[in-house]
Amino acid sequence: MTPDDRPLPSVEVEMTIPFHDVDMMEVVWHGHYVRYLEITRCELLDRIDYNYLQMRESGFAWPVIDLRLRYAAPMRFTQRIAIEARLTEWEHRLKVDYTIRDAVSRQRLTRAWSVQVAVDMATREMCLASPQLLVDKLLTWQAQQ
Repeated sequence: MTPDDRPLPSVEVEMTIPFHDVDMMEVVWHGHYVRYLEITRCELLDRIDYNYLQMRESGFAWPVIDLRLRYAAPMRFTQRIAIEARLTEWEHRLKVDYTIRDAVSRQRLTRAWSVQVAVDMATREMCLASPQLLVDKLLTWQAQQ
C-alpha cells in the first residue's frame, strides 16, 4: 500500500437540533453551523490522538485560516442530523471536509471545509509544513487501519 492509498481519518457525529439553536421559523441560525463543525472536528482530532490540548502541549496553535459552507437545505428544530468530518490534507495544513446530512433520510443539507495551519507558539510564526508529531500520529493511525 502506497501512502496515497492509505485511508484518511473520518468520523461521524449525530445530534438533534436543540431549540436554542433555531430562529423564530424553527430553522438553525447560520452561525451555529460552525459550532457543529467544531464539535465534529474535535472528535476527528481525538481519533488521531492529537487533540487541541495535545497541540498546545506540543508547542503549536492551529488557527482556522479558511472556512467555507454551502447550504443545500435548512436544518430544523428536533431534526436528527449526522455530521461527517474527513481529514483530506495534512502535510502542510489540516484541511477537513464536512458533510451534514439528515440522519434518517441521509439527504445532504450542507457541505463545508475548514483549513488550519500550525503556528509555532514560541515564535508565533506559521509553519510551512505540519509538525512531525502530527505526521507521526497520522502514520501510526494509518498503520493501525
